[in-house]
Amino acid sequence: MKLHRFALAGCLFFAAACSTVPITGRRQLSLVSDTEMNTMSAQEYQKVLASSRVINSGEQAAMVKRVGQRIQQAVEMYFRQQNAQAQLEGYAWEFNLLDDKQENAWCMPGGKVAVYSGILPITQDENGLAVVMGHEIAHAVARHSSERMSQQMAAQGLGSVLSASAGQNPTATQNVFLQAVGVGSQLGLLKYGRSQESEADHLGLIFMAMAGYNPDGAVAFWQRMDARENAASPPEFLSTHPSNGTRIAAIQKELPEARTYYKGR
Repeated sequence: MKLHRFALAGCLFFAAACSTVPITGRRQLSLVSDTEMNTMSAQEYQKVLASSRVINSGEQAAMVKRVGQRIQQAVEMYFRQQNAQAQLEGYAWEFNLLDDKQENAWCMPGGKVAVYSGILPITQDENGLAVVMGHEIAHAVARHSSERMSQQMAAQGLGSVLSASAGQNPTATQNVFLQAVGVGSQLGLLKYGRSQESEADHLGLIFMAMAGYNPDGAVAFWQRMDARENAASPPEFLSTHPSNGTRIAAIQKELPEARTYYKGR
C-alpha cells in the first residue's frame, strides 16, 4: 500500500513539475526554475566571453547582431501574440561572434547567444546564419536545457536544488549546466533528444520566417551540414545536432507552415 502511495505521490509531483513547449505543445519535465537557469546562464556567459576573443567590429560581427536582434523581435512578437510574454521574463539578450575555428553556435537560457567564426563559411550568408541562430534560440525558448538538467536531477532523485548544489559543489554544478546548454566539447556533451532537435528545427523555421528570412534556405544549409558530417572531421555543431536525410525530409514537410509566416524584408 505504501508503494502505491509513493508511486501516486511521484506521479503527482512530476505532473506538477511539467511545462509546455511553445508551438508544439509537448509536455516536458521542469524541475529547475527559469530564474535559476537565467542567473547561472548570465554568469557562465560572461566567463565564456572573458576567456574568448570576441569580435566586436566588422561586417560579420554586425551580421550576427543583426540576425540575432531580428530573431529576438520575432520571438517576442510570437509570445505576445500568444499572450505568453511572461515566459520570456528575465531574458537579457546578447549576440556575440567569437573568433574560434569551431564550426559551432549555441544559445544559453535567457537569450545568451554565441556564434563561432568557424561556422560562417558553412552558413555562407545572412539567411544561412538565420537558420543556425533560429535553431539555437529555439532550443533556449523551448527550455531544452532546463529539461535536460531536470532529467539529470530526476535520475538522481533530487528536487529543484540548483542553487544549493551550486553552493555545495560549484565546479560540478557548472559542468552539469554547461553540458545541459551544450557548451564546451571537453565536458562530454549530452546530446539533445530527437524530440528536442525536431522542436528546435520546427520553431527555428518559424522564428526565422517571422524575422524576414526565407525558411526555404534551411534545406540547403542542412544539406551542406550533411555533406560536412560525411567528411573526415565533422563540425562540432554536429556533435549535438545530427544532420541526415530524415531531418531534411522533416524540415521539407514543415516548410509550408513556415512560409505562412514569411513576409520577406
